[in-house]
Amino acid sequence: MDIWEILYKKASEQYCPVDVSPFVTAHHVACAIEAENGEIYTGFCIESCSGVMNLCAERVAALNMYLTSGQTRIKRLVACRDEPPAGNGGFPCGACREFLYQLDERNEDMEILVDLEARKTVTLKEITPYWWGKKRYAEWKEKQ
Repeated sequence: MDIWEILYKKASEQYCPVDVSPFVTAHHVACAIEAENGEIYTGFCIESCSGVMNLCAERVAALNMYLTSGQTRIKRLVACRDEPPAGNGGFPCGACREFLYQLDERNEDMEILVDLEARKTVTLKEITPYWWGKKRYAEWKEKQ
């Protein structure tokens, strides 16, 4: 079993759609990420009808990583529903792309699985070209 199968298995364990209340749903998208040190973290989406509380599975997994270990660098990411990513599936939404970049600029090189069977991946940089925050990161690094 390679790392992509392991990540998909971990993510799919989080997939179990549920109505938490008449206003909140959860677990209909799941995610697993491999941190820089090789540890795996998972997350699932949670959404409310107000829109204020909505969190995608990718952001929850990244937050779990940071809260648990203090890590910010992600090597690999798999997001899924009831089936593995196939064709061109598994892309993080715009809010997640932005958060992953803001969490750590080096995440631009993370691999995102878009087809499990073909082992096709893309990087965050490929799907978010011309990211606006590069200048701010450069200025921040100069102050460190």
